[in-house]
Amino acid sequence: MTDSEISQQALDLLDRAVESMGGQRRDGQHEMVRRVVAAIESGDHLLVQAGTGTGKSLAYLIPLIVNSLTSDKPAVIATATLALQAQIVGRDVPRLLAALKPVLPRPIDVALVKGRSNYVCQQKLAGGFPSEDTGEGALFTLGEDSSVAHLPGATSGPTSQLGKEVVRLREWAQETDTGDRDELVPGVTDKAWRQVSVSSMECLGAQKCPMATECFSELARARGAQADIVVTNHAMLAISAFEGIAVLPEYDVVVVDEAHELQDRVTGAVTGQLSVQMVQAAAASTRKHTAVSVDALHASAAALDLALAGIPEGLFPNGLNEMQSQAVEQLRDAVRAALSDSKPEGNSAADGGRSIARSRLNLIFDLCERLMVANDAREVVWASRPGSFAPGKGYQKADENEPAVLNIAPLSVAMKLREGLFADRTVVLTSATLAIGESFQATAGGLGLLGPSAPKWTGADVGSPFDYPKQGMLYVAAHLQKPGFGMSPEQLDELEALINAAGGGTLALFSSRRAAEDAAEKLRKKLKVKILCQGDSSMSGLIKQFADEPDTCLFGTMSLWQGVDVQGASCRLVVIDRIPFPRPDDPLVTARARAVAQSGGDGFIAISATHAAVRLAQGVGRLIRSSQDRGVVAVLDSRLANASYGGFLRAALPPFWSTKDRSVALAALKRLSGK
Repeated sequence: MTDSEISQQALDLLDRAVESMGGQRRDGQHEMVRRVVAAIESGDHLLVQAGTGTGKSLAYLIPLIVNSLTSDKPAVIATATLALQAQIVGRDVPRLLAALKPVLPRPIDVALVKGRSNYVCQQKLAGGFPSEDTGEGALFTLGEDSSVAHLPGATSGPTSQLGKEVVRLREWAQETDTGDRDELVPGVTDKAWRQVSVSSMECLGAQKCPMATECFSELARARGAQADIVVTNHAMLAISAFEGIAVLPEYDVVVVDEAHELQDRVTGAVTGQLSVQMVQAAAASTRKHTAVSVDALHASAAALDLALAGIPEGLFPNGLNEMQSQAVEQLRDAVRAALSDSKPEGNSAADGGRSIARSRLNLIFDLCERLMVANDAREVVWASRPGSFAPGKGYQKADENEPAVLNIAPLSVAMKLREGLFADRTVVLTSATLAIGESFQATAGGLGLLGPSAPKWTGADVGSPFDYPKQGMLYVAAHLQKPGFGMSPEQLDELEALINAAGGGTLALFSSRRAAEDAAEKLRKKLKVKILCQGDSSMSGLIKQFADEPDTCLFGTMSLWQGVDVQGASCRLVVIDRIPFPRPDDPLVTARARAVAQSGGDGFIAISATHAAVRLAQGVGRLIRSSQDRGVVAVLDSRLANASYGGFLRAALPPFWSTKDRSVALAALKRLSGK
């Protein structure tokens, strides 16, 4: 078929699907289908901005379906969040394939592939996982609470909430076909899930694990290899593209949804951390599972501890100093020797502990190598000390005497993306927020699509079908003080008043997990409505409950700022605690802003303000998801109204009717609640 015939075929399928699903024809959706088909046929990359309500999932799924009918390789869809993955696989794809089934020449197989930690580990459930935990975590892998088992009148089985959750997980694991956490309803806490799952580093691997043929993660990857379309996330895409690890099958087309997140997600995937604690844990694992002497590892840990003692948190503008460099070199040599001496003599399952120990050592070796050439490789190095969060007490800043952690990340991932992602396949990048004003240049530059030898690409904005001024209100609490550290009592009072006026139905988006948990804990004591908080259950479970219960509230952080599609009265109020600027002391942001300034640009606008504008627009975009939706977005950060850069940020938002009058916002919410 010619390009025009392929495009018409895709448009005909779109019209049939929209009609079958009771939707309406949208010009922007048709335009996006034409653009995606043209990109696949030409091989040129595409950046396509599709406003909320365009129906971009269908607009790229249908061209991928058409392509899969003739291609011998699967296409890949990569999202930034598990929430959007669940939406695509659990809602969009089944509805679309049901609508198109009568006219497709064969069934289309769509597979979901996630990271290992999202699946139950069969080996860990069977008790064969070589755990290094002898505390509470090991106890509850058995689903037993031995602390009370000996007491008179004690009943069999666990009595703690954690123990009960693990028992339920074990029972569910005997019934599930996928082992995917998102299929467990109701969900369990993160702490319980960790008792039955493993990270990629902890995994024994298909060659060593005796239960590899039953492994849910391996089965998911095997299904992906046979599928027409594979749905995954940005991190898996980065691992496949940059590290050469076969976590995804070979593919010729990839659609990157939530593409405004790609640069940061890739940066996160290739950012490394090195600490004394990591070295000590690797030494303990090596001693436990091999016959190798760990004296050199302990000595290098002590040298690293001394080199990092008392150093301030923040950027190392000139890289490691001489003492730190020597300590890292000493550590690298010790790890190299341990790796050489611990090579396995066979390939037996019993050697799983050795495999985990060597994984720890390999990670440290790679980090040392990167740190030693950081300046030449244009990588940024900084020190940090993680704080802690305690319910009722909030975030506790780390003590200066706490051991420091060395961090390393690329100053830019543009060339990594150009070489690893864009070189050998067609890439379609889409989001509601890709352009700044009418220009895609900033996004394209960060992705490696500008400059000498850059691949060909086009940009398109297909608009949005919603009447924002009539459907939504933007309320900025301009009377509040500029936000400080944490959520102020005045902000909390404002949030309480807004939720009361709305009668629930609130999605509250916070700039940090700590702020979300703290606010949820305090407001649960004051409000009559139910408050769900990120971490209470799986993300898909929380979103489903929020959607099903119109007066329930959901509090969360960045995972909820995007990819959440809850229509109707269940989401009549979206509250944003503060403008989502990156932390002012973020070393990577500082380094990137300096690089922009050195090139003659405005570092704050190019890095921090642009970052905030895109994420603020994503958060605000959670409110109006259909032409029937009505609601209020409330921003509890007065800088959006009062700061000089406020206009720049507001220009990125949908054109809601706006007000700074609290009474107007509360009155609107009371009308919406109908109570």
